[in-house]
Amino acid sequence: MASSLRKERHSVSDLKIHLVCVTKYRRKIFTNESLDLIRKSFVEVSKKMDFNVLEFNGESDHIHVLIEFPPKLSISQIVNALKGVSSRRYGQAGYPKPYGKQALWSPSYFVSSIGGAPLEVLKKYIQDQEKPC
Repeated sequence: MASSLRKERHSVSDLKIHLVCVTKYRRKIFTNESLDLIRKSFVEVSKKMDFNVLEFNGESDHIHVLIEFPPKLSISQIVNALKGVSSRRYGQAGYPKPYGKQALWSPSYFVSSIGGAPLEVLKKYIQDQEKPC
């Protein structure tokens, strides 16, 4: 069985997030072709920054991404890089941005950690640790 743990020089981790980004003003501007361009941009950024895009999909006004990343990166670093590069590539490809603005993405985003044991199981595990004498 292959391990899903990321092994680095000084750490072992299993950090995964579900990221949702919406277009500026929630405009329905994405097509299959533009979503493919954004996916390729995300994969390119992930290779440069050493994280993994495990899954990507989207609709006409937002995208969903499943990301695995090392503890040396913060979520905000990842999101800023993904949104910045994809917005630039989207504009360079000639796709329209909402209302002709410079920004493709809304400045906000949703992120949720995923995986691991349920919260109640972790609480019980911590509570059941042996206390020193």
